[in-house]
Parts: sequence; C-alpha cells; structure tokens
Amino acid sequence: MIALALVVTMTRPSGEPHDEAGSRQPGGVGESPATPLPTGPDEAPRTVPAVRSFDAAPGPGWAPADSTRVVTDPDGSLTDEADRLADELSVDRADEDAGPGDIELVLDDDADCGAEGYRLRTDDQRVTITAETDAGAFYGTVTLTQAVRGQGGIAQGTVEDRPDRPQRGLSLDIARKHYDAEWIEARLREMAELKLNQLQLHFSDDQGFRIESESHPEIVSDDHLTKDQVTDIIRLAQSLHIDVIPEIDSPGHLGVVTEAHPDLQLRETDGSATPGAIDIANPDSAEIVDDLLREYAELFPSDYLHLGGDEYAALYKSDPDASYPELAEAARERFGDGAGVTDLATGWLNDRADVAREAGKIPQVWNDGMHAGGEVQPDQEREVTYWTGREIGAREPVEYLEGGWPLVNMNSEYLYYVLGEPNQFTYPTGERIYQEWTPDVVRGSEPVPEEFRDAEHVPGGRFAVWGDIADAQTQDEVAAGITGPLRAVAQKLWDPAEPELEWAEFSQLADRVTAS
Repeated sequence: MIALALVVTMTRPSGEPHDEAGSRQPGGVGESPATPLPTGPDEAPRTVPAVRSFDAAPGPGWAPADSTRVVTDPDGSLTDEADRLADELSVDRADEDAGPGDIELVLDDDADCGAEGYRLRTDDQRVTITAETDAGAFYGTVTLTQAVRGQGGIAQGTVEDRPDRPQRGLSLDIARKHYDAEWIEARLREMAELKLNQLQLHFSDDQGFRIESESHPEIVSDDHLTKDQVTDIIRLAQSLHIDVIPEIDSPGHLGVVTEAHPDLQLRETDGSATPGAIDIANPDSAEIVDDLLREYAELFPSDYLHLGGDEYAALYKSDPDASYPELAEAARERFGDGAGVTDLATGWLNDRADVAREAGKIPQVWNDGMHAGGEVQPDQEREVTYWTGREIGAREPVEYLEGGWPLVNMNSEYLYYVLGEPNQFTYPTGERIYQEWTPDVVRGSEPVPEEFRDAEHVPGGRFAVWGDIADAQTQDEVAAGITGPLRAVAQKLWDPAEPELEWAEFSQLADRVTAS
C-alpha cells in the first residue's frame, strides 16, 4: 500500500510553530496513531471548583499523547480557546479531522448547557468539549487542564457542568493602595483558573484616584494606571472571559475630587469640612462626577458600572437637615416641603444611575446607598451589592429582595479582606468560607429566606480586598493572603452545596491542579 502523509504546519499564539502533525499514522479520521495511546485515570475528575456531575462509563479514558491535537472549526469562534489549550498541554493544533487521542472543541446552540456550562465527553480515547458559548467551552478546557495536572488525564465518561451563579468575582480597592498592572494581570490569571468571571476595580477614593483621566487630569494620583495599561488589562480579562467592572464611588469617598476642587467640598454650618463628602446641592458636583462616569463607561466595555453610594458622611449626623441646612433647602426645592437630606442623597444616586443607563450600563450600588422611607425612592433598574448590616437604619437583605432589587453578595462577615484589620475586621480564611458561607448567606451567617435562594434574586458574589491601611501588607502578601479565600469563594459560587472534600483535601487539590 502506498500511503500519503498529510503534513499541516500550525502556529502558536506566540508565533512559534507547532510540530508537524506527522506523528499520526497516514489516513483519514479516527485511524490509530503509530504508538498505542495512553490510558486515563479510573477515578472521577478532581478539579477546583469541583465539577457538578460526572457519569462514568467503561473504557480506557484519555491522557495526552505525543500525537494529541486540539481540533476546532477554523471559521468558528473557539480558535483562541483551542490555541490556549494546546499551549497549556504542549500539544499540536489542527482545524479538522479529530481522531483518537485528540481533543475537539464544539459550539452547539442546542447543547442545553447554559450560558457558561459545558459537556466534556471522553469516548474512544478522544475528548469532546461541547458548549453553547465561548465561555462555556473555555471552562471545559480549564477542567481538562486541571484533570491533566492532577490526574494525568480524565476518566471515561461525561462531565456535565455549569455554575450556580452568573456573577463570581473579586473586588479590588486600587484607590487606597496602588497595585501595578502586572500584579492585577496575575490575579486575572488566577481567577480564570477558578472559573471566576468578574473583577471590580474601586479606583476612586479619599486617598487616591488611580486611573488616567482626560476629562479631569487634576484629580489623578501620581501612582496610577494609564489608560493603555487598563486597556491591556481589559484585553487579557476578555480573553479569560472575565468582566472588568469600574467603580466611581459618590457622593462619599471623593476626597481627591474635593482636594482638587475645594469649592465642591461639603461643609457644615460652622464652615468645617465633612471629609470625603461632596456638596450634592452644587450642580458642579454632579457635572464633574458625570464627566468621569461617561469617560470610564467608554473605557470599560463591561455591562455594569458601579456607582458606590455608601457612607455619605452627611447622613451620619443625628439631624442631617440641621447640620446641613443648604442640603435640606435644596431637597425641599427639588422634591417638596417634606423632603430632606436623605431624599437629596437618594435623588443624587438616581441621577447617576440615569447617566449609567444612558451609557448602556446596568447600575450597581452599595446597599447603604439605598435609603428607606422619605419622599424619594431608589429606582428599580439597578443591582445592589450588599456588604453590611452596620449602616444607618440597617435593613435585612430580605427588604431589598422584597423590593425587587437583586443582591450581589459581598457579605463583610466572610468576604472582606481589609488591610490592617481596622474596625474589628479580621482577615477571612478560606476554610471558614468553605465550611459556612454560601451565596445566599448575604448578611451575618444566616441565609436569606428560601424563596430568594436562587440566581434570580442573588446572582452571585465577589470577594473584596480593601486598602484601609495600605502599607499593612505588600502586594505579594495580599496575593498570598487571598489565595485560599478566592478558591473557597469560587467553589461555593460554582456549587453552593456542601463540598465533598474536607478543607485540607480541597487545599491540597487546589495546589496540585491550579497554575497559580
């Protein structure tokens, strides 16, 4: 017999050529390679987060071989995922004719996997990852990569996997503590290993404004990220299916703005400044904040824009109307004789939410920017990031849920890593999150009522790093300190059920299967 050898030269994303696919015996689809293929493990895949379902089947499983290729439609959208997986496993890439030993990535609108789910099937010593979306396919490749790292391959059978909550992430305060771009990019790679999909950047506060601004360069701190650096961060995040959410907090936490614009500083009747608070009765205050919101809505392609709203110091007074008569007068002029400072603050955040929506964004706000009672109510078209039960007039999460606002869980009892541990905060541990917390434990340690325990009402959560005492830890110490908590949060947001492994086993597994 005369055989024809088809030699295909592929290219890695870095530009280095893959080996020629000549290690496979000549012929068509499915022909046996020149040497016997290795077999996979017998036990179910062990990954972080754990897969939701594995249906074992008799057979040899799969392990990477010298002849293994990652195959996907060259005209489809999964070529980047295929290239990345080939690099991770140090195998070849191909565009067609998947056979024994290969991995095939397939998009199928009818796969019934959900927006971020996937099906990973091992059969005939070949792996097929099927998903409805690029993100789902990417998570399938993460599972396969972890299985190879931890077990050398994957057992015969079918993984059916999807996240329980659509919002899963990290919130990072880069305003009070500057983090360099490389450090942030390293966190993105760590998050991708854990199937986390959101990074919230809190980049404006009393201590610093950390992203270059063209509309108001006078407020930008010396240590900051350039827009080019932010664009690179966003580009990497998008390649890893992570959404980067900007936060410009107002009307509190604006010390850098009032320092540059003292005429916008909120003052009491005796002329003393109210730290961090902007004068919300002054139209110029709204103008500068809206300039910034529009500028960064354009820079960040996220569907979300976080507006802050927390800790407006004027409302801490026992009688805000008496302490700030000009605010009270502005409230009456706008909203009627019964209105007060709280109504003006609610109206302020409603106006900023309008700006966000005009820019095509979904507004998110902190729960202590949602004020009950009064003449003015918070608008409905927003999501609430719930962090505290300590605010003035503290309200249980169920009040927000009954009011129709979805709650993104940022429970400060479990999910707040506050540098220096001020105000009775302690560094959270992954073990406690893993053992006690679920997405439905929004405040304290008790879950919301059962009728609200779902992704519609609590769409997810984010672990938060705050820089209250910025020098308390170095960048490297922060990275080390949040590793365990991030792993635990990722597990519980992917699957809130009681984990199968004990914490020590889970931690050892994570050390083996993640690259971080």
